[in-house]
Amino acid sequence: MTTENSLRKRDSSKKSWAEPWKVKMVEPTRWTTRQYRAERIQEAGFNTFLLKSEDVYIDLLTDSGTSAMSDYQWAGLMLGDEAYAGSRNFYHLEANIQKFYGYKYIVPTHQGRGAEHLVSQIYIKKGDVVPGNMYFTTTRIHQELAGGSFEDVIVDEAHDPQSERPFKGDVDLGKLEDLIKGVGRDRIPYVSLAATVNMAGGQPVSMQNVRELRALCDGYGVPVLLDATRAIENAYFIQQREEGYRDKKVADILLEFCSYTHGSWMSAKKDSLVNIGGWLALNDWNKFEEARNLVVVYEGLHTYGGLAGRDMEAMARGIEESVDDGHIRARVGQVEYLGGKLLDWEVPIVLPIGGHAVFLDAKRFYPHIPQDRFPAQTLAAQIYIEAGVRTMERGILSAGRDPETGRHRYPKLELVRVAIPRRVYTQAHMDVTAEAIEEVFWNRDRAKGLKLVYEPKYLRFFQARLEPV
Repeated sequence: MTTENSLRKRDSSKKSWAEPWKVKMVEPTRWTTRQYRAERIQEAGFNTFLLKSEDVYIDLLTDSGTSAMSDYQWAGLMLGDEAYAGSRNFYHLEANIQKFYGYKYIVPTHQGRGAEHLVSQIYIKKGDVVPGNMYFTTTRIHQELAGGSFEDVIVDEAHDPQSERPFKGDVDLGKLEDLIKGVGRDRIPYVSLAATVNMAGGQPVSMQNVRELRALCDGYGVPVLLDATRAIENAYFIQQREEGYRDKKVADILLEFCSYTHGSWMSAKKDSLVNIGGWLALNDWNKFEEARNLVVVYEGLHTYGGLAGRDMEAMARGIEESVDDGHIRARVGQVEYLGGKLLDWEVPIVLPIGGHAVFLDAKRFYPHIPQDRFPAQTLAAQIYIEAGVRTMERGILSAGRDPETGRHRYPKLELVRVAIPRRVYTQAHMDVTAEAIEEVFWNRDRAKGLKLVYEPKYLRFFQARLEPV
């Protein structure tokens, strides 16, 4: 007879888990030689954005538009209503955004930056200052082109890759209030809140912080606008890390979080599990009217916003799937699995591990390479050469130049983002990726850095070309 004491005890936190989906179709990938990859990255100017997809073995450049759609979403494509005006797919999308995000008025756009453009044109006037919890590349350029400037008001810990503060995406309310008082309320069009914060390493914002942020902004009459691109991942971190939310569903947490904001823009290519699409959602009817009018100028009619009906249907269905607790647990779990392996091998990464990517700390990876020799870009190129794994630089190259002085911006964080598409790769792919990064780490002394040989005027990291120093 088995007694309780004789049972083998297991640590439940160490149990294996499997993705909550099974493979129905595959897309072949191609393994290449190291020499071949070295030639390809040289042809691409040591910029991973300029590599051809067919030359990449595991593509972790971005989680934007690269996720796998479900059979439910693919079936929805066949129900696309391609009417120019009044597509029924728009009304399904509108209803699901209202249901799961809680906003009143919806304007579809072709992707997130289309919505960023509308927000900037509607809210910003020349000389305005837009506070936010760390910049994002496309968001900031739209703010600048509209005549504004961005001011970082994130907590200091966000700039420290080794800080383990659980909510490093929080707004520093003291910094924000000092800014409002310093420049004047009339020059603050809105607060730009990102959840999670991509450039900080996928770091979340706490419910307490957004609640207090809303109260502060209400006192000054300043709207809070949310970049909801990865807000579902943010809701998951609140569930896991913030007191009082452990027993709540991610969908309910998301709805509460959004309720503290006045509006939102969204790149649906991330959380919503589609390859293209976005939206702008507002609670202010007058601002919505402006957006609905402008979208016709820049994107398309207000009931399609640059999208096919089938794309809107896939997005509507993706929203339903994205808030499922099992889905988001496995999605973030795969990122944590990769990050955990790298930590075991003492590879320097940003802590805590983010929701959509593992971020390698290039300053600690290559302490001998000065920042103006692009250590993160160097690291991304070396990872590709090692195993055909494509990643992205998030450092000085992404930060660009100051529009006033023309000099490099020097961000405190010099990172390589290893972004994991949703429902695409297996744990075996994560093992290959981790082993490749470890190999590059152990040969880090050989790297010498890169220098720019071409850069475009805007968002240079997409098209810049470099060569070895």
